[in-house]
Amino acid sequence: MAPDRPTEVVLDGRLSPRQAEILRLVRSLGRFAIADLATHLAVSEETVRRDVRPMAARGVVRKLHGAVAVAAATTEPPLSRRMQENVEAKQRIAAAASAQIEDGDSVMLDTGSTTIFVARALARRQRLIVVTNSTEVARVLAQTDGSRVFLAGGEIRGDDAAVFGPQTAAFVGQFVARTAILSIGGIDPVHGLTDYHVGEAEFSRAVIPQVDRVIVVADSTKFQRRGFARVCGFESIDMVITDAAPPADTAARLAEAGVTVLVVD
Repeated sequence: MAPDRPTEVVLDGRLSPRQAEILRLVRSLGRFAIADLATHLAVSEETVRRDVRPMAARGVVRKLHGAVAVAAATTEPPLSRRMQENVEAKQRIAAAASAQIEDGDSVMLDTGSTTIFVARALARRQRLIVVTNSTEVARVLAQTDGSRVFLAGGEIRGDDAAVFGPQTAAFVGQFVARTAILSIGGIDPVHGLTDYHVGEAEFSRAVIPQVDRVIVVADSTKFQRRGFARVCGFESIDMVITDAAPPADTAARLAEAGVTVLVVD
């Protein structure tokens, strides 16, 4: 084993290169043994522990006995920040999702940074019938040629001007559509699809029975993440569009449920 490099520190809240690699490895499997991380990084186990301590203190990962696991997040960053993250991947995902929709189709979309990118891609379509709880999605698609947009009522959330509440779910129940395009907070091999906001999970659950097929749009950072609000199991969705192949355990669960995984280039 090569001599340890000095422990790399977090500067201004950013991860050092080695910490970023630790996070990538942990996310790839959901959890990673300290000993295996040390072997992979060619450092001592104590060096790994020193790198992990500030990450765990910030909630980036969880420390377990002899291992490191994905943090069980309860919140996500504000929309303005998420719109700046993984932009190229989200644009490719959005283009692939748009290709699944034809002129004159009916589609339901939820709120989220990726679905906003999808809405922008769908702006090239004509005569769409759209149901959404996102005022930004509604604004973008209301300007398309001949399209009709139905915006759910309810309480407006300040962060992203999305609409939630009992009225929102009831509103969705008035419609049937060919396709739902849903964003998601996390895709977990055990718990399925989860979110960080109860209202978002409730909206997605209200949409799923009203459509013929459900497409989930999620960049690869969502794999092995888990929000606290469960949306549904893999059996309730038809397709996942993402920018990288899911980890093996998640891929196996998706295949078992008959879900098509479309990885964009």
